[in-house]
Amino acid sequence: MSKSLADRLLCGWRMTILPLLPVLCLSLLVCSCEGRRDTFLLEGTFKGFNQGELYIYGFDGSRQMDTVAVVKGQFRYEIPLEDSTTFVLVFPNYSELAVFGTKGASVRLEGDATHLRETKIEGLKENEEMTAFRQETSRQTPPEMAKSVAAFISEHPSSPFALYLMRKYFIQSPQPDYQKAIDAATAIHKANPAIPGMGDLIRRMKGLKALKVGDRLPAFTATDIKGQTVRSADLNAKVNVISVWASWNYESIGLQRRLTTASEKYKDDLKIVSVCLDADVKTCRRKVERDSVKWSTICDGRVWETPVLSVTGLSYVPDNIVTDSQGKIIAHSLNAGDLSKKLEELLPESP
Repeated sequence: MSKSLADRLLCGWRMTILPLLPVLCLSLLVCSCEGRRDTFLLEGTFKGFNQGELYIYGFDGSRQMDTVAVVKGQFRYEIPLEDSTTFVLVFPNYSELAVFGTKGASVRLEGDATHLRETKIEGLKENEEMTAFRQETSRQTPPEMAKSVAAFISEHPSSPFALYLMRKYFIQSPQPDYQKAIDAATAIHKANPAIPGMGDLIRRMKGLKALKVGDRLPAFTATDIKGQTVRSADLNAKVNVISVWASWNYESIGLQRRLTTASEKYKDDLKIVSVCLDADVKTCRRKVERDSVKWSTICDGRVWETPVLSVTGLSYVPDNIVTDSQGKIIAHSLNAGDLSKKLEELLPESP
């Protein structure tokens, strides 16, 4: 190619392309941003937590349980997201942090693993409101906390955290307070009439409020992880236990081991049904097989939305109900030690 031709081509390139470079660069930038507009980014740093994993799941059941790697105290988690979701981060000590996420947003956490309730969450005003609430209540006693939760829900019934707080403190607690839950749910439903199932939830809680020791176990039918039908009517041994556990909750696994020992000790006098809250049914199945659990285990991957929980009033992990052969409730929500004592009290040891 002659020099003059090369010069003309170079000159033409400069005249044609160079003026367009700002536009091209902007277009590339827009395109790169568009590729990320459908994701939610969660990242942060925790002092006192150098290496390990966190669990994360969607509180409303929309996102299955996943893991987040923590390296040198830092983590980064990015996922496609269509609908706004309240995520729950579960730490190795089973403490929780709720984080609101929406498509295209970035949220950052800064905290100390030994004082999680003081964690600062930046990004989205909902998270900043919740951060202020947690920090204000970080030193409160359980009764004080219950009052603060009720006040927060009353003042912020439209907050995505209102439903989470209601369930955590009024339902999913060792001693559920169904009246406070009903009051909170009513306020949330009035402010957010489009939330599905809230009317049914309020009706169920009104029924659960009346569920007491001495009442009959509500009837239920479910399918276990082997495809077998499980009915409340089948719990007709001298003593029967429905137990709630999850592979990510150490205390509940310990209770399951106590039940394994009890099952071998009392044989046909004791029937057990377990409800596993794992979001991944395969994880539940592997744990059941590894521990040689011989009784029925119900796990549908719906976590807290599992129908058996709402029917029976089981609302915590671990949680349990003890019934007699007629389905009368003898006790509920016992810890592992108290459950063992109750079984010893009710059952003679089989020969």
